Amino acid sequence: MVVFSDLGIGPDLVQALEKQGIVEPFEVQSESIPDSILGHDVCCRAPTGSGKTLAFGLPLLARTQKANRKRPTSLILTPTRELAEQICSVLKPLAKAIGVNVLSVYGGVSYRNQLRGLEDGVEILVACPGRLLDLIERKALSLNDVSIIVLDEADRMADMGFMEPVCEIIEMCSENRQTILFSATLDEDVIDIVETYQTNPITIEVGPEEVSIDSMQHYFWKVKNHKRVEVTAEIVRKSGRSIIFCRTRMGVNRLDEELKGEGISCTPLHGGLNQNQRDRAMRKFSTSRTMVLIATDVASRGIDVEGVNCVINYDPPENGKAYKHRGGRTARAGTNGIVVSYVPKSKERLYSRIQKEVGVKYRYTLPQVEVLEENEFELIPPEKGDRSDRGRRRGSGGNRNRISRNKRNFSSRGKQKERPSKGRDNSKRGKRGASERKNSGDNSKNNSQTTRGEKRSKISENGGKYNSKRGKSSQKRRGG
Repeated sequence: MVVFSDLGIGPDLVQALEKQGIVEPFEVQSESIPDSILGHDVCCRAPTGSGKTLAFGLPLLARTQKANRKRPTSLILTPTRELAEQICSVLKPLAKAIGVNVLSVYGGVSYRNQLRGLEDGVEILVACPGRLLDLIERKALSLNDVSIIVLDEADRMADMGFMEPVCEIIEMCSENRQTILFSATLDEDVIDIVETYQTNPITIEVGPEEVSIDSMQHYFWKVKNHKRVEVTAEIVRKSGRSIIFCRTRMGVNRLDEELKGEGISCTPLHGGLNQNQRDRAMRKFSTSRTMVLIATDVASRGIDVEGVNCVINYDPPENGKAYKHRGGRTARAGTNGIVVSYVPKSKERLYSRIQKEVGVKYRYTLPQVEVLEENEFELIPPEKGDRSDRGRRRGSGGNRNRISRNKRNFSSRGKQKERPSKGRDNSKRGKRGASERKNSGDNSKNNSQTTRGEKRSKISENGGKYNSKRGKSSQKRRGG
């Protein structure tokens, strides 16, 4: 059996790995670590979830040099905040064992901690391109000392339009740098990076060349828009842990509320949430504290959660490549999974093109939830102090009651604008003289059904007599 020490990893790191129960390297680690340890440029194609983080992280930890303040010596570029946090969570415990500092920088959070970390000095910087360039413009750091740069999910960065800033960042690093590239696919944009910025790279390919769709069951159902929520609720109740993809943030939030109204435990994930909210959503989903994750395509790559039984394309993907990336969240590590796509009449042509691009051919049929495999799902109680689950524990009734109360208040306000109330008119009472209010006294409260005109006329004619009589009559009525 091959162990990490056989790959050139030092004893301190090996011991730190063993404390986490990591003893035997995965294939991608066995193939790539020896060349990376020797300082060679590496171009590795491997699927998400294959162990890439340790494949590039261990050589980085072993070879990185001590850094000065604001001048990191190693850099990992990632396309999304979620992936940056995942990488940090894997590397920080190992880095601590050998006295190396790791810091992540990305948008959507305050600059304060990131600036403080750079000021203190950090060896390994994990960054998203946008925030990194922003910090460089603020003169918060320099990349001149970066001698090792890793591009993780390079094809995803190309899909998101990051190639130009990525190239700009690479050119800011040391000329004698080592460049390590990991990607799920090696398309044209990635090959351009390899040819331009790597020197005699060692090419390593692990696993299938593309996301395999053979292990997935595909269903294309003709569902009208007003029926989608109902069908979705039936699917996830039967399938268990699921991911649902919507096109927009608004669509994610709307579906989240509607499924909660059906009693489904779910959580949203999209770019409009701050980092704490996104971290909380992923933590709840990965720890079975919620059954369904509703996401935009920001979550279709770079998220590795085991046991996802079903992927639902609530809104259609952009193309065949996006369909594969979405579907790749299920049927992982040799397991099976299902992908259900809703096909309204207006999207049949788009789905025909998508099927052609991914190499499948399925008919569009009416929903048949009964044919899906039933999976058990045990919902773990929410973490102590997690306020986000309070509404969910109240169930769907709480949401409907909240909505109906809003409607009632709105309706009530509308009626007040259309016609005056039969009760007291506070605005009119405010215009009375001080003597009238004094003469009226507390007894005026008991005559709420008397019209304002009758009040004014009788008060002017009888002064305080009317009120005293009214008070007596009111007492008689109460007593009678």
